[in-house]
Amino acid sequence: MHAFELHQPGSVKEAVALLGEGEGRPLAGGQSLVAAMKLRLASPQRLIDLGQIQALRGIRREGNTLVIGAGTRHAEVAASAEVQQALPALAYLAGEIGDVQVRNMGTLGGSLANNDPAACYPAAMLALNATIQTDRRSIAADDFIVGAFETALAADEIITAVHFPVPERAAYIKFSNSASRFALVGVFVSKGAGGVRVAVTGAAGHAMRVTQLESALASDFSAAAARAVQVPAEGLSSDMHASAAYRAHLIPVLAARAVEKALG
Repeated sequence: MHAFELHQPGSVKEAVALLGEGEGRPLAGGQSLVAAMKLRLASPQRLIDLGQIQALRGIRREGNTLVIGAGTRHAEVAASAEVQQALPALAYLAGEIGDVQVRNMGTLGGSLANNDPAACYPAAMLALNATIQTDRRSIAADDFIVGAFETALAADEIITAVHFPVPERAAYIKFSNSASRFALVGVFVSKGAGGVRVAVTGAAGHAMRVTQLESALASDFSAAAARAVQVPAEGLSSDMHASAAYRAHLIPVLAARAVEKALG
């Protein structure tokens, strides 16, 4: 690993100022960035450690919205009684990320900002129609993802919290890569005041909504309706783990299981 400067600001304002000076990268849980630095796939001159900023952590309920600080660890989300009561699908998702080490270090904001094509949180963000709050603005879920490992965030912009509307029903099912625990395909289904939303991760260059499934489930929120949808393989990923055709097959299968789970 190359040499770098480490800064540990105590506030969001200080962190943003440091990032604005250039050649720096924010460090959340470090589960992706540090690994990339070890492999020399990333070589920032300065790391801005967000781990000391207490204002970025915490979970609270505001009416029909669950607000989770960007610095909140996956393990904290999974273990939170507030999340388990209001949005059990999100608690389950957090508890299925990586291994114990990853869950105790990785953060919600870090996962969304990194936007790995197979990460779980981007699917939850899209399916739940979340709002991403940063140090300067609010970003709608559908506007947040730009491409693989790309988001709408500016280089010196920091996620401070994520606002998740509490749905009537929701569930997440993931078919995991047995080695990495990333999603080969993961499907998050929700039904709420805004209708039915279905988001998939692991199947393409980034998490995405599947409108065919949303339309089918809006008419008939049942496992059979989800299973009957045919998802085209065009545009999906093919790699050593699975072909695009296999991923296309998995999407409605996992969506049907998610609907069954959501219905209880």
